Amino acid sequence: MIFTSDNWAGAHPAIAASLNAHAAAYAPAYGTSELDRKVEATFNETFGRDVAVFFVGTGTAANSLALSSVNRPGGVVFCHHDAHVIADECGAPEFFSQGARLAPVSGTDGKIDPAALEAEIARYPKEFVHAGQPMAITLTQATEAGTVYQPDEIRAISNIAKAHGLPLHMDGARFANALVSLDISPAEMTADLGVDILSFGGTKNGCWCAEALVFLDPEMASQAPFIRKRAAQLFSKSRFIAAQFDAYFENDLWLDIARHANRMAARLQDGLLASQNARLAWKCDANEIFPIISQTKAASLRNEGAMFYDWNPPRPHGNLVAEDEGMFRLVTSFATTEADVDRFIEVLG
Repeated sequence: MIFTSDNWAGAHPAIAASLNAHAAAYAPAYGTSELDRKVEATFNETFGRDVAVFFVGTGTAANSLALSSVNRPGGVVFCHHDAHVIADECGAPEFFSQGARLAPVSGTDGKIDPAALEAEIARYPKEFVHAGQPMAITLTQATEAGTVYQPDEIRAISNIAKAHGLPLHMDGARFANALVSLDISPAEMTADLGVDILSFGGTKNGCWCAEALVFLDPEMASQAPFIRKRAAQLFSKSRFIAAQFDAYFENDLWLDIARHANRMAARLQDGLLASQNARLAWKCDANEIFPIISQTKAASLRNEGAMFYDWNPPRPHGNLVAEDEGMFRLVTSFATTEADVDRFIEVLG
């Protein structure tokens, strides 16, 4: 009953097999192999347009390099106050952008509130050199709260970005989980709504170590090759990232994996709703669930082998948890089984 993180799950067997299949052969290095080119073409097909793709090793690298690519002197990036870029990346976006700052924006359910975003941008008037200047907006899809931005919500943020001349970045560490939740195409969740740059995550969705920085307008990517090299993210054997993505996209495996993880989360969510020993902090749309459980019951679950993380309530929800309770995060993955979920609910009672 491992619900700690989708990062804990191993590699999907098809992805592991692809790595093994490419392990014995020689191939050109630094992203110039035939396999690299094949996967880049697959990204074009997936997004229904020519995109510029750069493989990297971590989601933090993808986010940091995405924001570095649009850096401005005194730059300010606007993000949700619980976003991964500001809460869990140890200052990497600021470091790799050589001093850009992250400005937190409020909003419930892990989503940026458009009115709050406008108000925060207004704090940096163009003529006031001392404050610095807005440089980008980044949103997380699916969010750190397990929720998913609806298309109209993305469009509302995109409209603000365009009105202020700011590029819009999407942190898609759980991109596939959000996509299958909405049941739309990759383009319909990104370029068609005005997203400019995407951090495309595969690691949490069954890959071993595969992330990509995707420029939906290739003309924005002119400096990306140099930024990636300088950040030590140009893998000499990048074909092994490509090998993972090759299997990932084959026969829509990536979508099947995400659907399974989401189904297991929905099953878990239903069980929690039916129990008198837990309640949901809010309804989730993807593969992260946030129940509130008594500390005593949480301890009994762990004693029976359940593994999950304690979680700090987001700022707008800080009063949800009583003194003898805790908020916890449960995450499902391709490796989660119905038996795992059902046993957890059985022990919960």
